[in-house]
Amino acid sequence: MSTASCEIKQGAVAPLLCNNNRRGVRGEGRSPRGQVLTDIAPEFSRLVRIAGLGSTAFRQRIEATPDERRQLSQRFDLLALDRLAAIVELRRQDCEVVFLEATFEAEFVQACTVTLDPVPGSISGRFSLIYAPIGEQQHEIDWGVDEPTFERLEGDTIDIGEAVAQELSLSLPLCPRHPDAGIDVEFSEELNGPFASLARRLGRDES
Repeated sequence: MSTASCEIKQGAVAPLLCNNNRRGVRGEGRSPRGQVLTDIAPEFSRLVRIAGLGSTAFRQRIEATPDERRQLSQRFDLLALDRLAAIVELRRQDCEVVFLEATFEAEFVQACTVTLDPVPGSISGRFSLIYAPIGEQQHEIDWGVDEPTFERLEGDTIDIGEAVAQELSLSLPLCPRHPDAGIDVEFSEELNGPFASLARRLGRDES
């Protein structure tokens, strides 16, 4: 079986601010792992042609370049992204269904949510996706206990780099804290509004 070649696209950067929802996830009206709907080229793009895929796994190791890491760090509101690498496997389940399974590792630096001091971090994880047309009857496919997340299949390529980048964004700590950061419990009790409960929680964690 012949395998498809990978293509690399580079495009404009659209930095997105970090928040407590889904940071760096693009598109309108999408689920936590929906299809990306955007005219902006992903920063870490590795395209695999669907026509070259078969039942035998297509396996590829990908790693972000320094420039791609810089652009991704802006997108995910990181102080730095020192490493992002993954091993990705793709295989067809039938003519219109493609299964993706990947492991990835990342090293990064975030800003402490209390002091803004640098907070180094690292992540290693595994995830799986199922690519299929939007009308595909997902319930007819038995995946066992760990059912992969559904992605709408459009066009003739799958961007495995963007899939890894989105998984990184979903895995980043939402409230990174420097070890020396603290919250004054008495002050936190005087706060009102949505930040009061967060301040009290952080204060309890320090005690």
